[in-house]
Amino acid sequence: MFYYLFNYFSQLGMPGAGVFKYISFRAALAFICALLIATFIGKKIIQYLQKKQIGETIRDLDLAGQMAKKGTPTMGGVIIIVSILVPVLFFAKLDNIYIILMVISTIWLGIMGFWDDYIKVFKKDKEGMKGRYKIIGQIGIGFLVAMTLYLSDDVVIRENTTTIRQDTEVVEYVNKSEKSTKTTIPFVKNNNFDYSYIFTWAGENAQVLGWIFFMLMVIIVVTAVSNGANLTDGLDGLSTGVSAIIGITLVILAYLSSHVEFASYLNIMYIPNSEELVIFLCAFVGALIGFLWYNAYPAQVFMGDTGSLMIGGVIAVSAIIIRKELLLPILCGIFFVESLSVILQTSYFKYTRKKYGEGRRIFLMAPLHHHYQKKNIPESKIVARFWIITILLAMLTIITLKIR
Repeated sequence: MFYYLFNYFSQLGMPGAGVFKYISFRAALAFICALLIATFIGKKIIQYLQKKQIGETIRDLDLAGQMAKKGTPTMGGVIIIVSILVPVLFFAKLDNIYIILMVISTIWLGIMGFWDDYIKVFKKDKEGMKGRYKIIGQIGIGFLVAMTLYLSDDVVIRENTTTIRQDTEVVEYVNKSEKSTKTTIPFVKNNNFDYSYIFTWAGENAQVLGWIFFMLMVIIVVTAVSNGANLTDGLDGLSTGVSAIIGITLVILAYLSSHVEFASYLNIMYIPNSEELVIFLCAFVGALIGFLWYNAYPAQVFMGDTGSLMIGGVIAVSAIIIRKELLLPILCGIFFVESLSVILQTSYFKYTRKKYGEGRRIFLMAPLHHHYQKKNIPESKIVARFWIITILLAMLTIITLKIR
């Protein structure tokens, strides 16, 4: 909104109006605005949730100290969603295909999570939305994202090449934009991998099969990361802090991918028009940090599925847009370990119950953060350590751009 307004003022010759053309300026404003909105409206929303008694009724009350959390307001993800969307509407180019995709993904998964929380709180059904409906919703947004990336003429990539001329290294920019199913593989020198390479045996149909495989990958990544973020949301500030660190990393990756010179220097794909994604992600990080003001231990509000499903979806879709989805197992390592702990726990319990007549467990409790809580490690210490691990994983993700 402001971008178009000040662009008009700039054309009229207003001094200083042209500053809105700079991504760094608008991204900084989006971050500050999101943080302030989350901080200031957060208190009002929490008071409203308390007044309406929209509180957490079931939250692993068998754990020591969790009884005190009964009644803490939930559905706080609304704070995060509002704090993201308002700055994006103010400072981003609203006709940008990537902004449109991110806004749709945020609203779609936010509504899904809200309905899940609504069933838990008002219908008194601790299971919430049926698992199959949740998966259908996640597959739906994944399919929408994949089809948009496939069909939209605005979604293209450019690859930079380096040539040697008369013993002088010269960087040449390939001006030809193309639609592609290429992605980035970490720790590989020539790390652009085309999914269609898997189907070279299919001859002329390889590219079509590559796009189909790409769409399946998008759906799997969105579903996996969304569920991972949801499972990680079990301790005060855990998912919020981890997601903020991941968000900061994605800001860096998106900026590098949107800048032709940085992309050329790092020999990564240049994604035209993806610079607007930096603004969205800065708003995302600002909203999370602002929400952490109230969500840090002891939490005054929980994000609920309204926030956690949306957060995972935003992380997944933004990584897919800049073709860094294969870096997510590293960057989102906490999410994947949490999910893996649940899968292993459930599978092993069913296997031992069938074989020995009684179910046995690998962990004291799953997801993994509850295992450590059962070992009487203070909640705040568990959260801090998970944050530290995420920072290390974030640094490892960034250095994969150079270590090949």
